[in-house]
Amino acid sequence: MSNKLNAVGILGIGSYLPEKILTNQEIEKIVDTTNEWIVTRTGIGARHIADENMAASDLATEAAKRALKDANTLPEEIDLIIVATVTPDMHFPSTACIVQMNIGAKNAAAFDLGAGCSGFIYGLTVAKQFIETGMYKKILVIGAEALSKVLDWTDRNTCVLFGDGAGAAVVGPTDEGMGILSTYMGADGEGGKFLTIPGGGSRIPATLESVKNKLHTIKMDGSEVFKFAVRIMNRASQEAIDRSGYSLEDINYLVPHQANIRIIEAAAKKLKLPMDKVHVNLNRFGNMSAASIPVALDEAVSQGKIKKGDLVVMVGFGAGLTWGASVIKWNK
Repeated sequence: MSNKLNAVGILGIGSYLPEKILTNQEIEKIVDTTNEWIVTRTGIGARHIADENMAASDLATEAAKRALKDANTLPEEIDLIIVATVTPDMHFPSTACIVQMNIGAKNAAAFDLGAGCSGFIYGLTVAKQFIETGMYKKILVIGAEALSKVLDWTDRNTCVLFGDGAGAAVVGPTDEGMGILSTYMGADGEGGKFLTIPGGGSRIPATLESVKNKLHTIKMDGSEVFKFAVRIMNRASQEAIDRSGYSLEDINYLVPHQANIRIIEAAAKKLKLPMDKVHVNLNRFGNMSAASIPVALDEAVSQGKIKKGDLVVMVGFGAGLTWGASVIKWNK
Protein backbone atom coordinates (compact mmCIF):
# COMPACT_ATOMS: atom_id res chain seq x y z
CA MET A 1 0.00 0.00 0.00
CA SER A 2 1.18 3.52 -0.86
CA ASN A 3 1.35 6.24 1.78
CA LYS A 4 -0.51 8.56 -0.58
CA LEU A 5 -4.25 8.58 0.08
CA ASN A 6 -6.56 7.92 -2.85
CA ALA A 7 -9.23 10.45 -3.78
CA VAL A 8 -12.63 8.90 -3.07
CA GLY A 9 -15.91 9.64 -4.82
CA ILE A 10 -19.41 8.36 -5.51
CA LEU A 11 -19.25 6.30 -8.71
CA GLY A 12 -22.98 5.58 -8.93
CA ILE A 13 -26.19 6.17 -7.01
CA GLY A 14 -29.66 4.68 -6.92
CA SER A 15 -32.81 4.76 -4.84
CA TYR A 16 -36.02 2.83 -4.34
CA LEU A 17 -39.38 3.76 -2.84
CA PRO A 18 -42.20 1.28 -2.22
CA GLU A 19 -45.24 1.83 -4.43
CA LYS A 20 -47.86 2.51 -1.76
CA ILE A 21 -48.33 6.21 -0.91
CA LEU A 22 -50.00 7.33 2.30
CA THR A 23 -51.29 10.91 2.15
CA ASN A 24 -52.06 13.26 5.03
CA GLN A 25 -55.73 13.01 4.10
CA GLU A 26 -55.59 9.26 4.66
CA ILE A 27 -53.77 9.73 7.99
CA GLU A 28 -56.61 12.05 9.08
CA LYS A 29 -58.84 8.94 9.07
CA ILE A 30 -56.42 6.98 11.28
CA VAL A 31 -55.45 9.46 13.99
CA ASP A 32 -56.65 12.80 15.40
CA THR A 33 -54.77 15.24 13.14
CA THR A 34 -55.29 17.34 10.00
CA ASN A 35 -53.44 17.86 6.75
CA GLU A 36 -53.05 21.54 7.65
CA TRP A 37 -51.50 20.72 11.05
CA ILE A 38 -48.98 18.29 9.52
CA VAL A 39 -47.99 20.55 6.60
CA THR A 40 -47.71 23.70 8.73
CA ARG A 41 -45.46 22.12 11.34
CA THR A 42 -43.42 19.73 9.22
CA GLY A 43 -43.86 20.36 5.50
CA ILE A 44 -44.77 16.70 4.96
CA GLY A 45 -47.67 15.92 2.62
CA ALA A 46 -47.24 12.19 1.91
CA ARG A 47 -44.93 9.25 2.49
CA HIS A 48 -44.25 5.85 0.88
CA ILE A 49 -45.14 2.75 2.89
CA ALA A 50 -43.71 -0.75 2.45
CA ASP A 51 -46.24 -3.54 2.19
CA GLU A 52 -46.47 -6.20 4.91
CA ASN A 53 -44.10 -8.59 3.09
CA MET A 54 -41.42 -5.99 2.40
CA ALA A 55 -38.48 -5.48 4.80
CA ALA A 56 -35.53 -3.08 4.85
CA SER A 57 -33.34 -5.56 2.93
CA ASP A 58 -35.84 -5.61 0.04
CA LEU A 59 -35.71 -1.82 -0.25
CA ALA A 60 -31.92 -1.85 0.10
CA THR A 61 -31.52 -4.54 -2.54
CA GLU A 62 -33.42 -2.57 -5.18
CA ALA A 63 -31.53 0.63 -4.42
CA ALA A 64 -28.23 -1.28 -4.55
CA LYS A 65 -29.02 -2.78 -7.97
CA ARG A 66 -29.77 0.70 -9.35
CA ALA A 67 -26.56 2.15 -7.88
CA LEU A 68 -24.50 -0.69 -9.35
CA LYS A 69 -26.05 -0.11 -12.77
CA ASP A 70 -25.37 3.64 -12.53
CA ALA A 71 -21.74 2.91 -11.59
CA ASN A 72 -21.39 0.29 -14.33
CA THR A 73 -20.17 -2.07 -11.63
CA LEU A 74 -20.74 -5.81 -11.22
CA PRO A 75 -21.80 -7.17 -7.81
CA GLU A 76 -18.62 -9.29 -7.73
CA GLU A 77 -16.52 -6.11 -7.81
CA ILE A 78 -17.90 -4.89 -4.46
CA ASP A 79 -15.47 -5.38 -1.56
CA LEU A 80 -17.73 -4.25 1.29
CA ILE A 81 -21.42 -3.55 1.89
CA ILE A 82 -22.44 -1.13 4.65
CA VAL A 83 -26.15 -0.79 5.41
CA ALA A 84 -27.13 2.13 7.63
CA THR A 85 -30.47 1.30 9.21
CA VAL A 86 -32.45 1.43 12.45
CA THR A 87 -35.04 -0.98 11.07
CA PRO A 88 -33.02 -4.10 10.18
CA ASP A 89 -34.85 -7.21 9.04
CA MET A 90 -33.78 -8.85 12.33
CA HIS A 91 -31.04 -8.63 14.98
CA PHE A 92 -28.89 -11.03 12.96
CA PRO A 93 -27.88 -11.80 10.34
CA SER A 94 -27.22 -8.20 9.39
CA THR A 95 -29.33 -6.59 6.70
CA ALA A 96 -26.07 -6.04 4.79
CA CYS A 97 -25.47 -9.81 4.65
CA ILE A 98 -28.98 -10.33 3.29
CA VAL A 99 -28.33 -7.69 0.61
CA GLN A 100 -25.00 -9.36 -0.21
CA MET A 101 -26.86 -12.61 -0.87
CA ASN A 102 -29.64 -10.91 -2.84
CA ILE A 103 -27.35 -9.11 -5.28
CA GLY A 104 -24.68 -11.82 -5.53
CA ALA A 105 -21.82 -9.72 -4.13
CA LYS A 106 -19.95 -12.89 -3.15
CA ASN A 107 -16.61 -11.13 -2.58
CA ALA A 108 -17.94 -8.51 -0.19
CA ALA A 109 -17.68 -8.25 3.57
CA ALA A 110 -20.89 -6.87 5.06
CA PHE A 111 -22.17 -5.17 8.18
CA ASP A 112 -24.90 -2.86 9.44
CA LEU A 113 -24.31 0.53 10.99
CA GLY A 114 -26.66 2.19 13.47
CA ALA A 115 -26.48 5.98 13.62
CA GLY A 116 -30.12 6.90 13.06
CA CYS A 117 -30.77 9.51 10.40
CA SER A 118 -27.03 10.32 10.23
CA GLY A 119 -26.33 6.75 9.13
CA PHE A 120 -25.56 7.39 5.47
CA ILE A 121 -22.94 10.04 6.31
CA TYR A 122 -21.42 7.69 8.91
CA GLY A 123 -21.34 4.91 6.31
CA LEU A 124 -19.78 7.19 3.71
CA THR A 125 -17.09 8.19 6.20
CA VAL A 126 -16.23 4.55 6.96
CA ALA A 127 -16.11 3.71 3.24
CA LYS A 128 -13.85 6.69 2.55
CA GLN A 129 -11.21 5.43 4.98
CA PHE A 130 -11.06 1.94 3.46
CA ILE A 131 -10.67 3.29 -0.09
CA GLU A 132 -8.25 6.10 0.81
CA THR A 133 -5.80 3.57 2.25
CA GLY A 134 -6.18 1.21 -0.71
CA MET A 135 -7.54 -1.65 1.39
CA TYR A 136 -10.74 -1.79 -0.68
CA LYS A 137 -11.59 -0.48 -4.15
CA LYS A 138 -15.38 -0.42 -4.30
CA ILE A 139 -17.83 -0.19 -1.42
CA LEU A 140 -21.63 -0.14 -1.45
CA VAL A 141 -23.06 2.26 1.13
CA ILE A 142 -26.83 1.97 1.63
CA GLY A 143 -29.33 3.85 3.79
CA ALA A 144 -32.51 1.76 4.09
CA GLU A 145 -35.50 2.07 6.38
CA ALA A 146 -38.90 0.44 6.85
CA LEU A 147 -39.98 2.86 9.59
CA SER A 148 -43.70 2.22 9.09
CA LYS A 149 -43.09 -1.13 10.81
CA VAL A 150 -42.01 0.54 14.07
CA LEU A 151 -44.58 3.32 14.34
CA ASP A 152 -47.34 3.68 16.90
CA TRP A 153 -50.21 4.56 14.58
CA THR A 154 -52.14 6.04 17.52
CA ASP A 155 -49.37 8.56 18.29
CA ARG A 156 -50.06 11.58 16.11
CA ASN A 157 -46.75 13.20 17.04
CA THR A 158 -44.68 10.48 15.39
CA CYS A 159 -46.79 8.48 12.93
CA VAL A 160 -47.21 11.47 10.59
CA LEU A 161 -43.47 12.03 10.21
CA PHE A 162 -41.89 8.90 8.80
CA GLY A 163 -41.77 6.99 5.53
CA ASP A 164 -40.01 3.99 3.96
CA GLY A 165 -37.32 3.89 1.29
CA ALA A 166 -33.69 3.23 0.44
CA GLY A 167 -30.81 4.99 -1.25
CA ALA A 168 -27.46 3.52 -2.24
CA ALA A 169 -24.06 4.71 -3.46
CA VAL A 170 -21.12 2.86 -4.97
CA VAL A 171 -18.03 4.49 -3.49
CA GLY A 172 -14.59 4.16 -5.04
CA PRO A 173 -11.41 5.91 -6.25
CA THR A 174 -11.84 9.08 -8.31
CA ASP A 175 -9.73 11.87 -9.82
CA GLU A 176 -7.52 13.96 -7.54
CA GLY A 177 -9.34 16.97 -6.10
CA MET A 178 -12.76 15.45 -6.78
CA GLY A 179 -15.20 13.35 -4.74
CA ILE A 180 -15.58 13.30 -0.96
CA LEU A 181 -13.41 16.19 0.24
CA SER A 182 -14.37 16.05 3.91
CA THR A 183 -16.66 14.42 6.43
CA TYR A 184 -17.55 15.27 10.00
CA MET A 185 -19.33 13.06 12.52
CA GLY A 186 -20.42 13.63 16.10
CA ALA A 187 -22.64 12.33 18.86
CA ASP A 188 -24.30 13.45 22.09
CA GLY A 189 -25.34 10.38 24.05
CA GLU A 190 -26.85 12.65 26.73
CA GLY A 191 -29.65 13.43 24.26
CA GLY A 192 -30.24 9.81 23.30
CA LYS A 193 -33.32 9.63 25.52
CA PHE A 194 -35.17 12.11 23.28
CA LEU A 195 -35.50 9.67 20.34
CA THR A 196 -35.74 5.95 21.06
CA ILE A 197 -37.30 2.56 20.42
CA PRO A 198 -37.05 1.28 24.03
CA GLY A 199 -38.00 -2.37 23.55
CA GLY A 200 -36.57 -5.31 21.67
CA GLY A 201 -32.96 -5.19 22.81
CA SER A 202 -31.19 -6.65 25.84
CA ARG A 203 -32.38 -3.81 28.10
CA ILE A 204 -36.09 -4.49 27.53
CA PRO A 205 -36.47 -7.85 25.76
CA ALA A 206 -39.73 -8.60 23.97
CA THR A 207 -42.50 -9.73 26.31
CA LEU A 208 -46.28 -9.61 26.14
CA GLU A 209 -46.12 -6.61 28.44
CA SER A 210 -43.53 -4.72 26.36
CA VAL A 211 -45.62 -5.24 23.23
CA LYS A 212 -48.81 -4.20 25.02
CA ASN A 213 -47.07 -1.02 26.23
CA LYS A 214 -45.88 -0.27 22.68
CA LEU A 215 -42.24 -0.19 23.70
CA HIS A 216 -41.23 -1.49 20.27
CA THR A 217 -42.28 1.72 18.54
CA ILE A 218 -40.64 5.12 18.08
CA LYS A 219 -40.80 7.49 21.06
CA MET A 220 -39.75 11.08 20.49
CA ASP A 221 -39.57 14.37 22.37
CA GLY A 222 -40.20 16.51 19.30
CA SER A 223 -39.32 19.89 20.78
CA GLU A 224 -35.95 18.70 22.12
CA VAL A 225 -35.02 17.01 18.84
CA PHE A 226 -36.07 20.14 16.92
CA LYS A 227 -33.86 22.42 19.04
CA PHE A 228 -30.93 20.05 18.68
CA ALA A 229 -31.40 19.80 14.90
CA VAL A 230 -31.54 23.54 14.25
CA ARG A 231 -28.36 24.02 16.27
CA ILE A 232 -26.37 21.10 14.89
CA MET A 233 -27.24 21.33 11.16
CA ASN A 234 -25.37 24.62 10.84
CA ARG A 235 -22.48 23.60 13.09
CA ALA A 236 -21.93 20.28 11.30
CA SER A 237 -22.17 21.85 7.84
CA GLN A 238 -19.71 24.60 8.72
CA GLU A 239 -17.23 22.12 10.21
CA ALA A 240 -17.33 19.95 7.08
CA ILE A 241 -16.87 23.02 4.86
CA ASP A 242 -13.89 24.19 6.94
CA ARG A 243 -12.30 20.74 6.65
CA SER A 244 -12.81 20.70 2.85
CA GLY A 245 -10.56 23.69 2.26
CA TYR A 246 -13.41 25.65 0.71
CA SER A 247 -15.58 28.42 2.12
CA LEU A 248 -19.29 28.99 2.55
CA GLU A 249 -19.41 31.09 -0.61
CA ASP A 250 -18.11 28.19 -2.72
CA ILE A 251 -21.01 25.84 -1.94
CA ASN A 252 -23.35 25.16 -4.88
CA TYR A 253 -25.96 22.86 -3.38
CA LEU A 254 -27.28 21.51 -0.06
CA VAL A 255 -28.72 18.00 0.41
CA PRO A 256 -30.06 17.94 3.97
CA HIS A 257 -31.72 15.21 5.98
CA GLN A 258 -35.46 15.44 5.30
CA ALA A 259 -37.01 15.75 8.76
CA ASN A 260 -38.78 19.09 8.93
CA ILE A 261 -39.07 21.98 6.46
CA ARG A 262 -38.44 24.57 9.17
CA ILE A 263 -35.16 22.88 10.14
CA ILE A 264 -34.09 22.79 6.47
CA GLU A 265 -35.00 26.45 5.91
CA ALA A 266 -33.06 27.49 9.03
CA ALA A 267 -29.99 25.55 7.82
CA ALA A 268 -30.19 27.09 4.33
CA LYS A 269 -30.47 30.58 5.79
CA LYS A 270 -27.38 30.14 7.97
CA LEU A 271 -25.46 28.71 5.01
CA LYS A 272 -26.63 31.69 2.89
CA LEU A 273 -28.13 29.41 0.26
CA PRO A 274 -31.43 30.21 -1.51
CA MET A 275 -34.00 27.43 -1.30
CA ASP A 276 -33.62 26.68 -5.02
CA LYS A 277 -30.11 25.45 -4.12
CA VAL A 278 -31.49 23.09 -1.46
CA HIS A 279 -33.04 19.74 -2.28
CA VAL A 280 -36.38 19.18 -0.56
CA ASN A 281 -38.54 16.09 -1.04
CA LEU A 282 -39.98 15.51 2.44
CA ASN A 283 -43.30 16.86 1.15
CA ARG A 284 -43.55 13.63 -0.89
CA PHE A 285 -41.51 11.14 1.16
CA GLY A 286 -41.50 12.26 4.80
CA ASN A 287 -38.56 11.41 7.05
CA MET A 288 -36.88 8.20 5.84
CA SER A 289 -34.09 8.30 8.45
CA ALA A 290 -30.85 6.91 6.99
CA ALA A 291 -32.44 6.74 3.52
CA SER A 292 -33.33 10.45 3.35
CA ILE A 293 -29.98 11.85 2.23
CA PRO A 294 -29.07 9.24 -0.43
CA VAL A 295 -32.60 9.31 -1.89
CA ALA A 296 -32.49 13.12 -2.04
CA LEU A 297 -28.99 13.04 -3.58
CA ASP A 298 -30.08 10.56 -6.26
CA GLU A 299 -33.10 12.69 -7.07
CA ALA A 300 -31.11 15.95 -7.24
CA VAL A 301 -28.53 14.40 -9.57
CA SER A 302 -31.13 12.76 -11.84
CA GLN A 303 -32.99 16.07 -12.11
CA GLY A 304 -29.80 17.83 -13.21
CA LYS A 305 -29.62 20.05 -10.12
CA ILE A 306 -26.13 18.74 -9.28
CA LYS A 307 -23.53 18.73 -12.05
CA LYS A 308 -19.92 17.62 -12.33
CA GLY A 309 -17.63 19.96 -10.38
CA ASP A 310 -20.40 21.27 -8.08
CA LEU A 311 -19.60 21.55 -4.38
CA VAL A 312 -22.34 19.77 -2.45
CA VAL A 313 -22.95 19.71 1.31
CA MET A 314 -24.82 16.74 2.75
CA VAL A 315 -25.86 17.04 6.38
CA GLY A 316 -28.02 15.06 8.78
CA PHE A 317 -28.89 14.48 12.43
CA GLY A 318 -30.62 11.65 14.18
CA ALA A 319 -31.11 9.24 17.05
CA GLY A 320 -28.13 8.85 19.33
CA LEU A 321 -28.18 11.80 19.22
CA THR A 322 -25.83 11.88 16.22
CA TRP A 323 -24.89 14.19 13.40
CA GLY A 324 -22.86 14.01 10.24
CA ALA A 325 -21.91 16.24 7.32
CA SER A 326 -19.87 15.84 4.16
CA VAL A 327 -18.62 18.08 1.37
CA ILE A 328 -18.39 16.47 -2.06
CA LYS A 329 -17.01 17.88 -5.30
CA TRP A 330 -19.32 16.00 -7.61
CA ASN A 331 -17.22 13.72 -9.80
CA LYS A 332 -19.80 12.19 -12.17
